[in-house]
Amino acid sequence: MSSFLLAFLVFCAIYTSEALAYPHISKRQDQSIPLIRMNQGRKTLEEKAAWARRQADILLAKYGGGQTSAVQKRGSGFNDIVNHNQDSSYFGSLAIGTPATSFNVILDTGSADLWVASQKCTAGCHNIPTFSGTSSSTFKNLSAPFKIQYGSGAAAGYLVQDTVQMAGFEVPSQTFAVVDQVTTGLLTNPVSGLIGLAFQTIASSQATPLWESLVKSGQWDEPLMSFFLTRFVNVSKANPEEPGGKFTMGYTDPTLYGGEIDYVNIPQGQQAYWTLPITSLVVQGQNISITAGNALAAIDTGTTLIGGPPSIIAEIFAAIPGSAAGTGDYQGYFTYPCKTQVVVQLSFGGRLWSIAPSDFLLTQLTTEECLGAFFQLEMGGDSPAWIVGDTFLKNVYSVFRFDPPSVGFADLSGTAHDLSVINGPLPTQTLNANPSSPTTELASSASSRTTYSLSSIFHASAFIVILCILL
Repeated sequence: MSSFLLAFLVFCAIYTSEALAYPHISKRQDQSIPLIRMNQGRKTLEEKAAWARRQADILLAKYGGGQTSAVQKRGSGFNDIVNHNQDSSYFGSLAIGTPATSFNVILDTGSADLWVASQKCTAGCHNIPTFSGTSSSTFKNLSAPFKIQYGSGAAAGYLVQDTVQMAGFEVPSQTFAVVDQVTTGLLTNPVSGLIGLAFQTIASSQATPLWESLVKSGQWDEPLMSFFLTRFVNVSKANPEEPGGKFTMGYTDPTLYGGEIDYVNIPQGQQAYWTLPITSLVVQGQNISITAGNALAAIDTGTTLIGGPPSIIAEIFAAIPGSAAGTGDYQGYFTYPCKTQVVVQLSFGGRLWSIAPSDFLLTQLTTEECLGAFFQLEMGGDSPAWIVGDTFLKNVYSVFRFDPPSVGFADLSGTAHDLSVINGPLPTQTLNANPSSPTTELASSASSRTTYSLSSIFHASAFIVILCILL
């Protein structure tokens, strides 16, 4: 036996054992995505004021405030895109095309469209990872225009179809938007777009959202998705990017919550946003009155703060001694003494859930004056009266259930609390060779995007194993 043949047989033995030992694909159809939270840098008072003013404008544009129609068709998600450096955004990864290319996208339960920046983007996409349809053999241009008006900004592009993978699942011919014109500042590296996780009813593209395609086709073990979001708002030395938590599809993760999940059904006829009625509001131990006409709240992972009816927001801060209405860019916000530990509790028909004082504190303006994370939002029409964002959601394990349509909350476990640790390892983007294979992880930067042919990897591996067996 030649030395070459001997060496090759040794290689075969090692390679075959490794191949056969590779983890088998689980029959369980549920997957998860670790999230990265983009933390704020130090901001000047002028920057803080401008950012605060934008939040109301963004939500009014997003939810169609002042309109009278039952549901406003619209593009979505720009509120997170423009606020990446304001300690407010959480994003995961998905993969598009054949071969697959991975992109970071904001996860937004307050909208229903998927969109990414185009390689042909001519405005507002500098230094942003972009998508090219010419590099995908499964790409189809639908030649239908797509435009999003967003407060003082806008984005425009066109609708396409391609294979989209997320959390180990795959949807062929998913319709989404490719954006080639964006107002400067709406996109920030390494995020390339947004995935809407609300119902098709509000999709401006009229396409079935990716998550709805998966659940309706029976690809999930359970018809639900869930979030755990980390907290670094009170950590002064947090990095610009920190581990952000976990987003699951098709199951809940019992290691991240304790006790029962308290589900509340979405009101009949309201299956557009993930809406629940606020039935109780307690501030510093004082009950704040809420009537049925101003109780409906959209539970929105793509929004940082909590916006509500002006009169009720004023009552909230009236229960906090030393608070005062903001002026100028802070109009609609309230300040309060930083030494005050404010505790707010909300109920949506079940138990009361507390918001930590560190989450109620939006930002510190002076050594003694702080800005609250609740602000006045005059929605009007048939839009939800409240938008409940990450200020609340960081305090609970949240579950969005398709059938019956409902939202559930549970207490965070000790394990979950322990994950909000500074300098934690950032997950990296990975793509799986099979839509049912384990966890799809998150990219920490644009440079970690991966493009490859799934079939070529499989065929090469199979050829080597067969050759070794024949020898």
